[in-house]
Amino acid sequence: MIDPMRAREPLGATQQGGTFELVAAGPQERGGLSSPAAVIGLGGLLLTGLVIALAAAHTQLLLPSSLRPDPGALAGAFAHIGLNIGFVGLTAALVLMFLSYALAMRAVKHISRRAVLISIAALNALVLVAPPLLSTDLFSYIAYGRLGKTYGINPYLHGPNVISFDPLYHFIGAQWTHTPTAYGPLFTALSYPLAGLNIAANVFAYKGIAALSLIAIVSLVWQAARLRGIDPVKAVALVGLNPVILIYGVGGGHNDLLMLAILVAAIYVLLRQRDGAGGAMIIAATAVKLTAGLLLPFAIAASAGRRVASSGRARRLVTGAAIAAAAFGALGVIMFGSGSLHLLGTLQTIQGQGGLHSIPGFILTALGLKQYSDAVGIVLHVAYAISVLWLVRRVWLGELDWITAAGWATVGLLVSAGLLMPWYIAWLIPLAALSTDRRLWLTAIGLTSLGLTSL
Repeated sequence: MIDPMRAREPLGATQQGGTFELVAAGPQERGGLSSPAAVIGLGGLLLTGLVIALAAAHTQLLLPSSLRPDPGALAGAFAHIGLNIGFVGLTAALVLMFLSYALAMRAVKHISRRAVLISIAALNALVLVAPPLLSTDLFSYIAYGRLGKTYGINPYLHGPNVISFDPLYHFIGAQWTHTPTAYGPLFTALSYPLAGLNIAANVFAYKGIAALSLIAIVSLVWQAARLRGIDPVKAVALVGLNPVILIYGVGGGHNDLLMLAILVAAIYVLLRQRDGAGGAMIIAATAVKLTAGLLLPFAIAASAGRRVASSGRARRLVTGAAIAAAAFGALGVIMFGSGSLHLLGTLQTIQGQGGLHSIPGFILTALGLKQYSDAVGIVLHVAYAISVLWLVRRVWLGELDWITAAGWATVGLLVSAGLLMPWYIAWLIPLAALSTDRRLWLTAIGLTSLGLTSL
């Protein structure tokens, strides 16, 4: 097993093999469920996950607004159950799900790898075959694919309102009908081949992508945790059992999980000292969703820091990132012309619409100080930029682990964001799982509760 102190080295470098075998670190194999807390925590997650999946088709609050009151062909595998738990039942289920998650994480040392992996697979399958949950975003994904592929309209320049005659239009969230795509060129290009499917097939295709992405994330987190000397069972439990990732990520078919799968793959190959590939994969994740780019400065700082014997790693990482950026930039130009240049403006507009759907907006509104939101936003953005530079510098000096630093930078992004959607919490979870900082683990669990209560 790796010396735990090696996790503090620049990129967690190790010469271990890279086979994807799910073998836990440590001298002894855990028992199945060797404590009451483990039984209650894992059992509570499975029970609440089952209730939510069974009730989704007939509990309006679990359905995207555009599918209420009847999801029709999108009702999923449990449409015939007819279970409606209402507001009180849903609130109780989500609260119990979070408490079960927190309890399972507290007792994770008493849970075997088999129990964790089977539970992750079961929960993943339950939300996969349920109807779309809570968000209309995947209908926007379909719309952007249809705009370009079916109608020859640039999705970076126009919103779905220009195809209001398409049967899909009525499924799109009302607040997003005039919004061009806010996603990277790789994801937008991937939406084109799916555009010809019918709506139901398209929906479950995106949910399937999210479910497969979660499986990939779990596998990669396991291997990366082993390379860093972290308990892999605990790491994958934090990610794979996370209610926000399951309910919003897989249940809502969000592309955040695809982005995270590529990003965690980048972390894994960087830990294996494959620096060029790691830099390229960070850019590939960014070409799905721009948020992934936050990892790049920390990876560069770690590979070029004062305590690194050679600058070759940093050069290879930057070269890989540059080549990938050129490739995806060319893809954007070929497919979307100058349209992709409007992406940053679209994101800025979206972030300016947060209001109550952000931590600062909620606090200011509660205090009756909403009129100061613009000024507070500017202060927060400046403070966030300074904090990122400080974290990068600490990584470069060898004072802070790069994955931990990227995790804290993600926390700052979530706290200061002008628009904070519940599934954004997923951005933090794999970074926390691979960090040795207990405070970041606890922060990730705490923000999970915030994500669930913002229903």
